[in-house]
Amino acid sequence: MPLFETLATSFVAILLGGMIFFPSVVAPTVFKSLDQDSAGQFLRRLFPAYYVFIIITSLFGGGLLLSKPMLATALFIVAASTILVRQILVPKINAWRDRELAGDKAAAALFNAGHRASVIINLVQLAAIIWVFWRLVSAAQ
Repeated sequence: MPLFETLATSFVAILLGGMIFFPSVVAPTVFKSLDQDSAGQFLRRLFPAYYVFIIITSLFGGGLLLSKPMLATALFIVAASTILVRQILVPKINAWRDRELAGDKAAAALFNAGHRASVIINLVQLAAIIWVFWRLVSAAQ
């Protein structure tokens, strides 16, 4: 396997591990360890870093895979969609949650829909990352 593909495989593996670890271990542990208000505030500070992690690792991985345009494109789409989620959707989700906590029942439905959308986007991204990783690993054999 050429050097750039080896490095890209490493970035994709790190990305995949982080994307699985954060929602399956970190977030549930935070909610089990802290009261709901503290957990919410902590995760509001942690999620932007999680998204930056996804953006940076997917951009590096994609940049190293320019010789494999389909794989690079998948990683660039993950990066672009993460930028949109981080910069547009998450601020709206946070605002809706604040309004919900202040008693706005209509905001609760918006929060739930926004949160669901962010989870679905993350799952689609995860599927794309798994596909890229599988293609890289199977090509190396």
